Amino acid sequence: MSYCQIAPDHPLHGPYHAEEYGFPLSTDAEFFERLILEINQAGLSWLTILKKRDGFRTAYEGFDIDRVAAYGEADRARLLGDASIIRNRLKVDAAIHNARQLLPIREEYGSFGGWLDAHHPRSKAEWVKLFRSRFKFVGGEIVGEFLMSTGYLPGAHTPECPVYERILALRPPWVEVRDEAG
Repeated sequence: MSYCQIAPDHPLHGPYHAEEYGFPLSTDAEFFERLILEINQAGLSWLTILKKRDGFRTAYEGFDIDRVAAYGEADRARLLGDASIIRNRLKVDAAIHNARQLLPIREEYGSFGGWLDAHHPRSKAEWVKLFRSRFKFVGGEIVGEFLMSTGYLPGAHTPECPVYERILALRPPWVEVRDEAG
């Protein structure tokens, strides 16, 4: 079953599916949040992540890249002791490392979204290679879901899903590529 079939009537999956999944994002905090959530989902269910989402927002200070990039050992220890998030050292370290990697990206491209736009379009394999050259804890599934959930790769919704047409109307990056290809 597709996410479009199982999500709509669920109290957490439903709103995420209908209002966020596959929709283009605009702020660095939104992109950074999605990256952190996708990384933390590895090995767990998306429902677990949705249940802990508010905890992540609080723990990572609204996904403020500058603040997270400045985290030191005391912050790392705080995060590893915070039961409202996933307390996995590799995932916590990846969030801090990735925030630090976003600083020069923003300097050069103006924003995380600007960096994504500058490298779009790419195949999933090319995206994975690019992400692995900059970020930690970003395998094929994480990168693919991140890009699909933010509108850079197609596939978040089936064409039969009522949300699909709403996303098309927003012209996410994957739609622009499809239209250029004819």
